[in-house]
Amino acid sequence: ILATLPDLYRVVAVADPNPQRLQEARAQFGCATYKTIDRLLKDLVVELVVVAAPSHLHARYTIKALKVGKVVVCEKLMVRILREVDRMIQTAQETGQILTVFQNRRYSPDFLKVREVIASGVLGEILLVRMAWHGFGRRWDWQTLQRFGGGSLNNTGPHAIDQALQLLGPAQPKIICDLRRALTLGDADDHVKIVLQAPGAPLIDIEITAACAYPQEPWLIMGTRGSLTGNATQLRWKYFIPSELPPRQLDPTPTPDRSYNRDEIPFHEESWTMAEGQGWGWDSYYRDLYATLRQGAPVPVTAESARRVMWVIEQCHKQCPL
Repeated sequence: ILATLPDLYRVVAVADPNPQRLQEARAQFGCATYKTIDRLLKDLVVELVVVAAPSHLHARYTIKALKVGKVVVCEKLMVRILREVDRMIQTAQETGQILTVFQNRRYSPDFLKVREVIASGVLGEILLVRMAWHGFGRRWDWQTLQRFGGGSLNNTGPHAIDQALQLLGPAQPKIICDLRRALTLGDADDHVKIVLQAPGAPLIDIEITAACAYPQEPWLIMGTRGSLTGNATQLRWKYFIPSELPPRQLDPTPTPDRSYNRDEIPFHEESWTMAEGQGWGWDSYYRDLYATLRQGAPVPVTAESARRVMWVIEQCHKQCPL
């Protein structure tokens, strides 16, 4: 993403213990390369550090970078232990540096459209948001191991949970979670079910699984006037306009023909398709961050909002220790 924004960013240094990765960095960016983050942090040209190391290293590297005066973008997951998240945030506050988290799915075109349709009110009061991140297959890499902070909840969960919390609103939810090992060769979860419930908010139902051979549509939203369904590139929704329905009154007497009440609902249907060449929009995060760093705009994803995601994840792990 940074390579696509040469008018805003320049990659000046890369740290990686893998010599081949360093060679790739030099070839692509013509940048300085270092075998350790400690050497990179001594480079005075570096203003912004993107911490994209394995998850269990995020807190350590983020805190080091903040303490030497760097702005930090931490990849998700911030870090599994909430007290480590708090150490990261506290360090940012003490140093006066910006700490933000790459929650790129807030910028996904389908999510932005879902928010737009909900905000328009055409679906009425939102009762249920179901998010299905389905697939079927095995994994056997480092992200399947608990000691590296692996598992589907930690790897994919921050994306879905972050979107869910944006739709839930500010209330603190009650959480029901079920974590299981299904097909993974590691010891972490690859089948996740989370339900979030809060007063005055829709019920949020999240499924992240590697064990669904019949994947369902990622989006299903139910409201009192209609519903929405679809995927990352296509959405459709239908709804009725209350004034177009005939008036009804409650009638507890037997129906004339011994049947059940049934409305002929005049639904209105709409759809959205991602435009050809539109892209996933994740570069907008870095465009917004540039506006923060150079023009004083608000931080696009605050560390505190990412902490809320981590709070949900920690509660899930407490309910379902593997």
